[in-house]
Amino acid sequence: MKKTTSPLTIGRLAKAADVNIETIRHYQRKGLIIEPEKPINGFRHYSASIIARILFIKRAQQLGFSLNEIKQLLSLGEQHCEDVQLLAIEKRDKIQQQIAGLLTIKTALDDLISTCQTPDSKDNCGFIDGLSEKGFFK
Repeated sequence: MKKTTSPLTIGRLAKAADVNIETIRHYQRKGLIIEPEKPINGFRHYSASIIARILFIKRAQQLGFSLNEIKQLLSLGEQHCEDVQLLAIEKRDKIQQQIAGLLTIKTALDDLISTCQTPDSKDNCGFIDGLSEKGFFK
């Protein structure tokens, strides 16, 4: 996070938060950031606290939270730690299910790849034949 002393226009906000302007506009459309009123002659000025909010959003995304889930977290705030914990547990459980699914796919790919290494696979490709079988995923 870069320190800024000038009024925070959207460009300066983007630079301070290390995101691009379109990211800020997207967050505004999603209701994660409030768009300040535009003066008749001039540019919108953002509060410096928005930088911390953007960094929070980016960190939550790195943990796999969607923007809708992040909006939920922000709406709950610090006063509802138990509810936040439940959302985090739910997210962790979904990720665990995804990992299990990916491991199943990896095992299936390993099995198919091993069929390519057989000496009699010159006429047919074991990988293609294996994918053609009904009920491949058991």
